[in-house]
Amino acid sequence: MHQLAISPLRSLAASSGGAWTGHDSLLLGMVVAAVALIVLLITLLDFHPLIALIAGTLVLGIGTGMGLDTAVTSFTTGLGSTMGGTGALIALGAVLGKLLADSGAVDRIVDTLGSRSGPRMLPWTMALIAVIIGLPMFFEVGLVLLVPLIVVMAKRTSTPLVRLAVPALAGLGTLHAFVPPHPGPLVAVTALHANVGTTLGLGLIAAVPTVVVAGPLYGRFISRHVQAEAPEQLVNSLVVDAAGEEGRRRPSFGVSVGVIALPVVLMLAKAVADIAFPGHAWYNSVLDFLGTPLIAMFLTVLAAMALLGYALGRNRSEVRSIVSAGLPPAAGILLIVGAGGGFKQVIVDSGVAAAIGKAASEANIPLLLLGWLLAVLIRLATGSATVATTTAAGIMAPMIGNTGSVEASLVVLAVGAGSLFFSHVNDAGFWLSKEYFGMSVAQNLKTWSVLSTLVAVCGLVMALLMRAVLV
Repeated sequence: MHQLAISPLRSLAASSGGAWTGHDSLLLGMVVAAVALIVLLITLLDFHPLIALIAGTLVLGIGTGMGLDTAVTSFTTGLGSTMGGTGALIALGAVLGKLLADSGAVDRIVDTLGSRSGPRMLPWTMALIAVIIGLPMFFEVGLVLLVPLIVVMAKRTSTPLVRLAVPALAGLGTLHAFVPPHPGPLVAVTALHANVGTTLGLGLIAAVPTVVVAGPLYGRFISRHVQAEAPEQLVNSLVVDAAGEEGRRRPSFGVSVGVIALPVVLMLAKAVADIAFPGHAWYNSVLDFLGTPLIAMFLTVLAAMALLGYALGRNRSEVRSIVSAGLPPAAGILLIVGAGGGFKQVIVDSGVAAAIGKAASEANIPLLLLGWLLAVLIRLATGSATVATTTAAGIMAPMIGNTGSVEASLVVLAVGAGSLFFSHVNDAGFWLSKEYFGMSVAQNLKTWSVLSTLVAVCGLVMALLMRAVLV
């Protein structure tokens, strides 16, 4: 199996001309230049990532000899393919998150779990809540929802704010990077032809020790060295907003958790059936249909509309308003994801992917480590986990082939883990964490940046361990 993992690299190298050439060096140099341009536009000139990615794509296309027409065609092809595979899922995920928030389902989960925890268990409870909320929600949405709880719990129990904030950030960040239906993992699953259910299952397995290490354990250590207080004005506004729905009926704890778990259960059931009961029986067809990510998320949104909307006394107009309000926040993410897919396609079509495959073949770098390193480099440069996952997965795709194997799912996990490495000043998540928890840049580097690095390293270690056991 070790040879199976390396042979695609060798075949790719052979197809691209064998020995390393000056043109290969040019290709890699242009990728570095294009990524550097994207970083400069985003960080120094405050360009939107969509504009920066288009500019970087044009520079890469011209510099590698593709020509403007070919580069534009390649970019639009990649954008369309990426949006076609994940656009509806991202939109449905945003709608589900809005229904969960406005119905009070998130508050119900938080209140139920928080009320049953003593002061020593609060960091572990916070990590669990973050994992549950992080399954269907984007990182930014989950963080906004958790901030009032973190601050109130810290004040009531005299617990250092950092000790509760770190487990929450670790839980949200890990789920965002490791498992579908989050945008990055979904794009990687599509690009690498991995099985969604298998990837989801392996991602959840890897997430448990990762969240423990980067969350409660690291939070206990760093809270002794970093003291922070959230801005009072921001805290008051968030707490008021969070309490604004108190007059409405809220769903039960079971219903709240059940809605969040539904898409996970459907996708896992498909994967389990494929492994345990292979064949073409009627139940295989039914589970294949129900476990398709688009169908699983669609059914979950319908269930959320019924259980978190109509069943709580909201009329059709109110439910429609909630659904509509959930869509605009996803627009920016959709555009960045699509542009990242377009940039990735130009990297592949220009021959850069083949050059990287040739270099990896000569260096004999294992696939998991190569995917992780690519994601790390792109993440450090662009500050976007989604762009890093999308681009790295596109580069790795020719080396994996259309296998749908466990190894393909592990490469998805490794790429997702690398995409979270050392979040710093070019990442929106860095500034969210800093501002919400009232930390200086140096304090935030010690907390959020280090814990994101722990997530990335633990994810790689878990992927390598599971490969040793399963492949």
